[in-house]
Amino acid sequence: MCLGCLFLQIYHALHFMFNLILFGPPGSGKGTQSANLLSKYKLQHISTGDLLRDEVSRKTPLGLEAKKSMDEGALVPDEVVIGMISSKIDENPSVRGFIFDGFPRTKQQAIALDQLLDAKKAPINLVLALEVPDVELTKRILNRALTSGRADDTEEVIKKRVEEYRAKTEVVASYYEEANKVKRINGEGSVEEIFALLTAEIDPIILPE
Repeated sequence: MCLGCLFLQIYHALHFMFNLILFGPPGSGKGTQSANLLSKYKLQHISTGDLLRDEVSRKTPLGLEAKKSMDEGALVPDEVVIGMISSKIDENPSVRGFIFDGFPRTKQQAIALDQLLDAKKAPINLVLALEVPDVELTKRILNRALTSGRADDTEEVIKKRVEEYRAKTEVVASYYEEANKVKRINGEGSVEEIFALLTAEIDPIILPE
């Protein structure tokens, strides 16, 4: 057995938790790639939208607080979302790690998430950013709109969504680049080709299961 493989096995035996943030603009294929990564590495998915719906439906204290904000037409406070993420992690102590989807969206959220994960001794290990030119994103989403019948996916709407994504995400990516955790991935190509690029960045840190 290679020395590196032995080191990884020892690392995992000590219950190393692998946490990944996956970025990708609308049309980048992030949803597909996220599902493939979850399956290959046996990670859990953390979607803030799913967490909010779950906590609200269960009428937890955090869920009731979030519902109050939503009923008032206000954004759910960051501290409430962070609390939900904390609960999700605590409820799954034996998982190999998490893929964060849709969070953090701002630098302040990234700082808050780091503080939470550092306290749990399970920091973000890697940030993968799928990069696809705007022209290609527009083409993909328009093609998808034709097959799914989504008339709201017009070029103007797509442009605004992509611009909003880039404005918010680049700030977060820059924050994690200061910690040398960001890897930018070419998002053009087949699903298999892009998946291979993603796994090439992950495999040195955690082996498939």
